[in-house]
Amino acid sequence: MNRTSQLLLAIAIALRAAPVLAQSSISPPPVAESGQVQVQDSDQANGGATDSEPASKSDESPGQEISHFLRLRRDAKGRPIAMETSVTRYIGKNDRGETISVDLIGVVHIGEQEYYERLNRLFSRYDALLYELVAPEGTVIPKGGRDRSKAVTNPIAAMQIGMQSMLELEFQLDHIDYTQENFVHADMSPEEFAASMKQNDESFAGMFFKAIGQSLASSSSGRDTRLIMAMLSGKQERRRVMAEEMQNMESGMIIFQGREGSTIIDHRNAKAMDVLKREIALGKKKLALFYGAGHLPDMQRRLESEFHLRRGGQFWLKAWDLADEGGD
Repeated sequence: MNRTSQLLLAIAIALRAAPVLAQSSISPPPVAESGQVQVQDSDQANGGATDSEPASKSDESPGQEISHFLRLRRDAKGRPIAMETSVTRYIGKNDRGETISVDLIGVVHIGEQEYYERLNRLFSRYDALLYELVAPEGTVIPKGGRDRSKAVTNPIAAMQIGMQSMLELEFQLDHIDYTQENFVHADMSPEEFAASMKQNDESFAGMFFKAIGQSLASSSSGRDTRLIMAMLSGKQERRRVMAEEMQNMESGMIIFQGREGSTIIDHRNAKAMDVLKREIALGKKKLALFYGAGHLPDMQRRLESEFHLRRGGQFWLKAWDLADEGGD
């Protein structure tokens, strides 16, 4: 794998990493008696399934490359036209026998401004919106995001800002409103994160080289050539290549496992589930977990095995427009 491939792999990892200052959140549609998601703010222009469309086998059409929580939607000629993330509902009962719903809301941290505005419109529907952010309890994220003069001193943040510019997209922290009263921090503190990494014999360098190894195993000269050409092409081709790299990362998150799971996924998810249990015990009935899409397969397993929730409906939000400008 040449240096271009290594660079783009590093960029894909950075795009999947949590924003350095924080992360976002959105909210739940009302629960139908069938347990399917029904959202009143449907967006036909978002492409593909509308917000009110439940998860079903028909969702997995030949025009889509689907994981549970992130997908590429393709046109009739097989060309990617959108990268989308999902809102997936889980239904069950609390200890008092009352119906509760928990939505898993996947996110990519660089996207269209409309994508983040759409998420903001959903927030107020939840009793509690649990969000990811490795930060001390009580950290307040101001509207408008972070101080970029300080962010660029962090390599992950600097790479995310660079990708935002290269792909002509927006950054999550600039558009998500974290000041809403229903937002609940559901992640580790920096001290907890560092201690977990140390105890689990993990390091960011180690994770990066594991990712490099995985990419080497799947690398080909044709892939490398396309990566190089994408860097010299227009923004839509750059977006398409990066979307495919991110989808490959989605299916390969297992490489980040340490001695006992992984801090970046398993241990942070466990902390989020502890917060979820607390919020349910406080009487919250409509809840959501707003996390990077790579966290959600493990969260789904925990919701089903630990909380005994069943999967309800699902709808998709367009994060990146990948269609050729002007169409055919």
